[in-house]
Amino acid sequence: MKHLGILLSGRGSNFEAIAHNIATGRIPDARIAVVISNKPDAGGIATAQRLGLNTLIIPFKGTERADHDRAMVAALKQHQVDFVCLAGYMRLLSPWFVQQFPRRILNIHPSLLPAFPGLEAQEQAFAYGVKVSGCTVHFVDEELDHGAIIVQKTVPVLDSDDEHTLAARILEQEHVAYSEAIAMVLQSDYEVVGRRFGKKSPAVA
Repeated sequence: MKHLGILLSGRGSNFEAIAHNIATGRIPDARIAVVISNKPDAGGIATAQRLGLNTLIIPFKGTERADHDRAMVAALKQHQVDFVCLAGYMRLLSPWFVQQFPRRILNIHPSLLPAFPGLEAQEQAFAYGVKVSGCTVHFVDEELDHGAIIVQKTVPVLDSDDEHTLAARILEQEHVAYSEAIAMVLQSDYEVVGRRFGKKSPAVA
């Protein structure tokens, strides 16, 4: 049984999808050990409490970055977290934080990386005039929206779309992609070679 730690700052719709897919067996052999937010009024925390999950508020306002990161890592390790899932966590992780969980931190981004990294990705894609957008689940490394890609889902950009309708349709695919990616990562027959994530090559006798 693998223990997941969820970090969120807002309503936590991706967290809700993950929790639902664990409960229904779509993510086997996993449990959510703790849900942590930097914001006490985050909707995702209320949802986690309603589901009976362990929750923590670790605000970063008024604290040094290094102190906040140490508190976060200590909490995750106290709950024996194997993998960290960022679900709308609106704070960049420091290189030190990432190094505490090498290739064990996952993030979802609302574009087909490496296109449109950073904030407001859906708006960037719409303004650029792309015909296809989507979402990407990737490992987190020391660079922004850069780690090895695990799963991508495509979403066509319709003539009738605006940035809001596009974002809503991308979010639907995020809820599917994130759980798929977690289930894949938790299996022992996947590995990362260079930047490529995939099934392990069969051992040569």
